[in-house]
Amino acid sequence: MAIPPGSFDLAPLIPAIAILVWGGLRLMSGPFGQALVERLRGSAGEELREDVELLREDLGRLSGELVEMREQLEFTERMLAQGKVPPVSTPV
Repeated sequence: MAIPPGSFDLAPLIPAIAILVWGGLRLMSGPFGQALVERLRGSAGEELREDVELLREDLGRLSGELVEMREQLEFTERMLAQGKVPPVSTPV
């Protein structure tokens, strides 16, 4: 059967598609595929959740320290504005 003019014959693409499918299956059966499956299942996400929780705790602690330092700075600014300068000890 002849191919009509202007149409495209897909027969030469069959080996290329087969090679791509085979390569994809080989890739997915290796470590990359296993990591992808773990990521999709969410098992790798447990470590990330722990890391995020630790970062949130650090952020909360640092936020508290920042509030405390702001209060100290405001106190120091008020003391300087009132002219009450405490004695400064200099190292000998």
